[in-house]
Amino acid sequence: MTSSETMAGGVRPRPVVDRLPRYAAGKPPVVVDGLASYKLSSNENPLPPIPAVAEAIAAQTDFNRYPDPLSTKLRTALAGFLDVPAEDIVTGAGSLGALNQILAAFAGQNDDGKADEVIYAWRSFEAYPICVGLAGAESVRIPLTPDGRHNLEAMAAAVTMRTKVILLCTPNNPTGPILTAEETERFIKTVPSDVVVVIDEAYQEFVRAEDAVDGIRMYRKYPNVVALRTFSKAHGLAGLRVGYSISQPELTQHLRVAATPFAVSQIAEQAAVVSLQNFDQVVERVQSLVDERDRVTAGLRGLGWFVPEAQGNFVWLNLGEDSAEFAQLAGERALSVRAFGNEGVRVSIGEVEANTRFLDLCAVYTKPPRGS
Repeated sequence: MTSSETMAGGVRPRPVVDRLPRYAAGKPPVVVDGLASYKLSSNENPLPPIPAVAEAIAAQTDFNRYPDPLSTKLRTALAGFLDVPAEDIVTGAGSLGALNQILAAFAGQNDDGKADEVIYAWRSFEAYPICVGLAGAESVRIPLTPDGRHNLEAMAAAVTMRTKVILLCTPNNPTGPILTAEETERFIKTVPSDVVVVIDEAYQEFVRAEDAVDGIRMYRKYPNVVALRTFSKAHGLAGLRVGYSISQPELTQHLRVAATPFAVSQIAEQAAVVSLQNFDQVVERVQSLVDERDRVTAGLRGLGWFVPEAQGNFVWLNLGEDSAEFAQLAGERALSVRAFGNEGVRVSIGEVEANTRFLDLCAVYTKPPRGS
C-alpha cells in the first residue's frame, strides 16, 4: 500500500455524515420486452418544456461566461408575475438549493457548540434530514397524522428555545395533502416571531383545493415566513435546477450572504423567464396532469383503496410492509415507482398509458393500502 493510499484511508468525514440517510433518487424503469417503459418514481413532469423554452435553450451560446449571480432577469420577471418586489426574491439551484441557503443562514451549530433545531413533519421531503444535518442543525421530526397530513398542533408543541426553522411542505411529498390557509396562519401566530417558517410549495401549480395556503400571502403578512418554489415540476425544468425563495428584507439580506454564487446558469435563467412569459401554455400542460391525477385517484378509490388527498403530481399508497413487493410488481410491468422502506409507495402521475397500466396493476393486486 502506498503512502497516499494510507493517507486516503485515514480520512474521515464529519461524524454527522455517517449518521445521515442517503438520498435515494427514483430509479429508471427496467426494460421489459414488448412494453414501453415509464418512470413514475421521481415526481418529474412527463411533458417536455414548452416549445418556446426549447427554442430559447437552443439559442444560448454564452456558456464561456459566468451567469449573473443575482439572476436579475429572472427575479424581475418573477416580481412582475407574482407582484412582489424583486429584492425579496433569492434564486437557487432548484428549491432544494434555495432551502440549503435558508438553512445555512438561519440554522446550524452555534459558537457554544449547541445545535439549532429544525422542525418538520415526517414522512416528508426525503432531503430534509440530509440538508438539516449537513447545516449542523438537529432534526425534530413530527409524525404525520394517519391520513398523511401535518400535525400542526404537535409541531407547535415541539418548539423550544433552540428552534430556529420550521419546514412546512404543502402539498406534502410523498403523501399529497395540502395545508389550508386557516390552519397555517393559526400555526404561524403560535410560533415565536424569531423562528423562520418555510412554506415549501414545490407543487403549488398542481393544487386545486380552494382553501389551500398560499405561501406568498403568508410572506406578505408575516416577516418570519419564507415561500419556497421551483421551476422543476410544473414548468418541466427539473434538469436545469431553477428555484427561489421569497421573504421580506429582514431575511433576504442574510439569504444573499448565504446564496451559492452562480447557482442558476444563464441557460436555466433564460428558460425560466421564457416559461413565465408563456405561462398560459404551462397551465394547459399542468391541467392535463391534474386531470390524469384525478382519474388515477378516482380509479384507486373505485377499487376501494384508501388514498390520501392528492394535490401534487403523485399519489401515495400506504402499503406498509407490502411496499417492496408492489414496487417489484410494477417493475415487472416496466413501471418504476418509489417505495419508501416499509412505509408506502409514491407513484408519480405520468403519461396516460403509464397511468392506465398502473391502475391495471392495482386492479389485480390483492393487498390494498391501509386506510386511516
